[in-house]
Amino acid sequence: MSTEFAINNKTNLPTKVSPFIANYSRELRIGINIRKKVKMKKATEFAERIKKVQEEVRVALKRTQEKIK
Repeated sequence: MSTEFAINNKTNLPTKVSPFIANYSRELRIGINIRKKVKMKKATEFAERIKKVQEEVRVALKRTQEKIK
């Protein structure tokens, strides 16, 4: 659902409007201004956790590949 939201709300370069605006002729109302560039602490922490997990998985896969060789 969040991927669909992101795609429908992103401004298309050739048309200069988002798919949502093209379909409904109005801005998407969600209760907050998502275009505002505000760092959210929880989102930043989540992104950092994801990066850490991805790095750990990358290292584990690399070790496994070396063992297999």
